[in-house]
Amino acid sequence: MSNFLSTIKDFVVTLLIAVVIAVILKFFIIDSCKILSGSMMPTLEKDDRVLVFKLAYKISEPKRGDVIVFDPPAEIDEGVGFIKRVIGLPGDTVEIKDQAVYINGKALSEDYLMEKSNDNFGPVTVPKGEYFVLGDNRNNSLDSHLWSYPFITLDDIESKAFFQYYPFSDIGLIKK
Repeated sequence: MSNFLSTIKDFVVTLLIAVVIAVILKFFIIDSCKILSGSMMPTLEKDDRVLVFKLAYKISEPKRGDVIVFDPPAEIDEGVGFIKRVIGLPGDTVEIKDQAVYINGKALSEDYLMEKSNDNFGPVTVPKGEYFVLGDNRNNSLDSHLWSYPFITLDDIESKAFFQYYPFSDIGLIKK
C-alpha cells in the first residue's frame, strides 16, 4: 500500500510541476496566437496558428521585417492584438508610392507580399521609440498607412511571432 501511495504522490508532484512550468511559459515566455484576418496573406492566412515570443523585445529591439503582435491604436481597438510586419524603425523616413515602400528614399525589397500596394502615403519620419507597421496583404490591411497617427510604441508591442504550427502543411519559421 505504501508503494502505491508513493507512486500517486510522485505522479501528483510531477503533474503540479508540469502545470507550473506550462503556466510560466504561457503567461511570461511563449504563447500561441490565432490569425483572425487575411491582412498578413500570403505569409499567414486567416485561422493559421503561430507561436509568439513575449520576451523578444525585452532583450532586443524590433528589426525591420519582424512579424509582431501589438495593441492597435485606440481609434481601431477591437479588443484583440493585431499582427503586422515592422517596416519603419525609429528615425526612418517611410513613403509608399509607385506600388513600393521606400525607406529613406530607397525601395524596400519585399518578396513576402500578396500584391503591391495601390495606395500612396507619406513621406513620414518615424519618431524615436516608435515603429511603422504594415500587413503583407497591403491592399486589405488596417495598418499604419491608414491610421490617423501611423506609429506604435515599443510599449504597444506584445510579442514577436516566430513559428507557424498550423496548418501542419505550413509548419515552420515565419518568413522574414
